Amino acid sequence: MASKSEQDSSSRIPNFFKLGVKERVRALHQRGLITDSDLRALETSDHTLKLHIADKMIENVIGVLGLPVGLGLNFLVNGKDYVVPLSVEEPSIVAGLSGAARTARLSGGFEASTTDPILIGQVQVVNLDDPERRRQELLDRSEEILNLANSLHPKMLGRGGGAKDVEVFLHEAPEDGRPMLVLHLLVDTRDAMGANVVNGMCEGVASLIETISGGKVFLRILSNLTDRALVSVRARIPIQNLEVRGFSGEQVREGIILANDLARVDPYRATTHNKGIMNGVDAVAIATGNDFRAIEAAAHAYAARDGHYRALTRWYQNDEGDLVGEIEMPMKVGTVGGSLETNPTVRINHRLLGSPNAAELAGVMGAVGLAQNYAALRSLTTAGIQQNHMTLHARSVASTAEVPEEHFDTVVDALIESGDIKVWNAQEILKRVQSNTAVAQGPEPRSYASGKIILLGEHAVVYGRPALAAPIPLAVEARVVDSADTVLLIPRWGIEQRVPPMTENPQGLTGILALLLKRLDLASRSLTIEAFPNVPRAMGLGGSSALAVAVIRALSDHFKLDLSNERVNELAFECEKAAHGTPSGVDNTIATYGSTLMFENTGVPSFQEVRPARSVSIAVGISGKESLTATTVAQVRRAWERQPERYERIFDQIGDLTRAGTEALRDGAYQELGELMNLCQGYLNALQVSTPELEELIHIARSCGAVGAKLTGGGGGGSVIALCPDGASDVVEAMQNSGFEALAFDLT
Repeated sequence: MASKSEQDSSSRIPNFFKLGVKERVRALHQRGLITDSDLRALETSDHTLKLHIADKMIENVIGVLGLPVGLGLNFLVNGKDYVVPLSVEEPSIVAGLSGAARTARLSGGFEASTTDPILIGQVQVVNLDDPERRRQELLDRSEEILNLANSLHPKMLGRGGGAKDVEVFLHEAPEDGRPMLVLHLLVDTRDAMGANVVNGMCEGVASLIETISGGKVFLRILSNLTDRALVSVRARIPIQNLEVRGFSGEQVREGIILANDLARVDPYRATTHNKGIMNGVDAVAIATGNDFRAIEAAAHAYAARDGHYRALTRWYQNDEGDLVGEIEMPMKVGTVGGSLETNPTVRINHRLLGSPNAAELAGVMGAVGLAQNYAALRSLTTAGIQQNHMTLHARSVASTAEVPEEHFDTVVDALIESGDIKVWNAQEILKRVQSNTAVAQGPEPRSYASGKIILLGEHAVVYGRPALAAPIPLAVEARVVDSADTVLLIPRWGIEQRVPPMTENPQGLTGILALLLKRLDLASRSLTIEAFPNVPRAMGLGGSSALAVAVIRALSDHFKLDLSNERVNELAFECEKAAHGTPSGVDNTIATYGSTLMFENTGVPSFQEVRPARSVSIAVGISGKESLTATTVAQVRRAWERQPERYERIFDQIGDLTRAGTEALRDGAYQELGELMNLCQGYLNALQVSTPELEELIHIARSCGAVGAKLTGGGGGGSVIALCPDGASDVVEAMQNSGFEALAFDLT
């Protein structure tokens, strides 16, 4: 088992994609991958290239173009972990190569090797009297040429680099056959990309070359065909790690090999194949300030080095039946100089990588290329690119159509339902949304379920005390359609996954869904389950229960099962147990019945409906930090086990507040209810389940007129609720102005 320090430095960061942007940045800081100043810069967006700096980098500057910077995780290269920055706009690349790297690390990760970082300078010589003799004379005096070249850059020589060798080639002009000599100056540029160094050396030796050859030097410039600076990367994937739903490991292995074989003989396939490799390589090059255009040119030229353009990778089966992948390609990169010195984002990205030297960076980039190739080939081999990335494609199309944030998810949902994921359709849907015209849904009606807030009673409800909970209207909608394979599709959460066969310990949404299909005798059916949440996940708003209930009802409607509310609630509770371990049952009950309830579970769950005396506004502030109910429940459980009497007294106090709050709600005594909520927050603080973000939101709410505010749900992140008898607009606006997401609804 890895030590804590090993875990902290690992490129494996479980559930990284589930965190908000701020939480991702803080996770990197906690692991020591970025500095304090990097943390501040990333949190405030102060890391981006400033206009006055850009104006010094190129001519005629009018602005700065931004690209997303994401992280490739799970990379293990030569036994060392790397978090890999990627600057790229195309969906699925970051997720695809991170998944591939995770598969590779199960069997030791990537093995990478590099040659010396040689950059070639070319000096063209024309007007020659005896080309072959002059060629030999230049070779005979190569030591003299090298000494002159190195005298021009003594520091490079001192770092172990410099001009290492000379080559001379004889060519004929294509039109008239006139001879020309081309001298190659082979320069080891160490950690620099070295363009300026090599160009300077070529200029500096030009006069000497003219003297030796008796000819005229014309061009003197570097070559971007860096075939002396090669990276080779290998990965081995055992057959058991290749299996995906519907495809055995053998089928995936053979499919990848067959697809690669075509790319090795057919230039039309090879072009797309290699473009996919460069999807990953270019993204690292841009993120690290390297010349991606030079790397691209070298890669494609190298792929055609024998006169036939072919794949840069080779995939084959070894004697043990494992899938083995190899890539060899030019990779001349630098880690000093250039934009590294001027672009603050590039500097941060190098620190994220651990400030590698050029050889290390080349090895990582080669591993990224091989990982991206594996991800693409596996996708092609199994279900096809288009099906796997429909959600991402729809989101990309909506972005291209310039759909504003407030309508983005609605348009994405409608695009997927329409089956016509085009920019023009996104624009048409947006027009209908903005004009409040109903957006046509698919042929199957949607089922729905409520989210939840807990006014009073969190955690104590797990120990037999009551909880007062209320629904968030129409939190999740779902529908079921027949399809070729069983897939869970949640566009707003970026989920598009196949549902695996049922296992003893179901994991994740798809595992729990497999359990549900088993219970309903639907495991053999092929269907697509589409869910449309109107609340963020893992924010303490009952999203998982609402999702379960909405899906159960959609299955019941589609297959005409006629499930009762009681049966729906039972099944949803089973899903909650699989997800959270020891839930109270309040979330699934609220999601099922959609009413304000006083819930209690003293062995047998019971509840009674609570009708407020009059409508009252509730503001919900969302921290952006994911709240994992199972984690906080377990934390409180451990504390209770250490000091049961003390914690039982706290639970009794919360129970008393809940009963008093229930009566206050029935009577419309909202000032009193707000005070009880504030007292309850004090007890939740005593349970140590609040966070600085939640406390900030609570302070904002109370400062803007809320009579009561507290966290809702398990805590540890998630959300807060605020009771606002005079309306919630001021509270919501203040929360949003402070950088938080917020919403409001009326409790009736």
